[in-house]
Amino acid sequence: MITFLVRHGDAGVKGSWDGPDAGRPLSSTGLDQAEGLVLRLEDYPVERILCSPTVRCHQTIQPLARDRLLRIEPLAALGVDGGPSEILELFWDRQLPNTVLCTHGEMIGRLFARLAGQGLVAPAPLVWPKGSAWLLHRTDWRQLHARYLSPLALDRRLHTG
Repeated sequence: MITFLVRHGDAGVKGSWDGPDAGRPLSSTGLDQAEGLVLRLEDYPVERILCSPTVRCHQTIQPLARDRLLRIEPLAALGVDGGPSEILELFWDRQLPNTVLCTHGEMIGRLFARLAGQGLVAPAPLVWPKGSAWLLHRTDWRQLHARYLSPLALDRRLHTG
């Protein structure tokens, strides 16, 4: 089973947004990173897309959902204030194979901290810049291999028709 852990694309500087943080949209760079995610995951099966309820996370995976004809399922557990045990439960849920989890840097850090204690096999250092993804392959119950997928920013102007 594969899980794709995606950090939302670039959304500019948090302090420069006047509205509620949950409504902060992706920047132009972030929108390009969202398009790049489609290409980055093109060779992998994706059956479901679960997403933090924030605008920036939704916008990050919109192009992928459109490409795969999948519905985006908002989930509070993937939000900035979600608990690490909630995301860990999602991660180990055998009924969520080949699932994209789009969340925030804080949540990814918490998840990796927990998984490191459970035998995570991953290249060092663990990094998760905006727009990046990790392919997490569960080879057996509680056995896990991770592969980093760097952000890929595609110019949206070349992909609109």
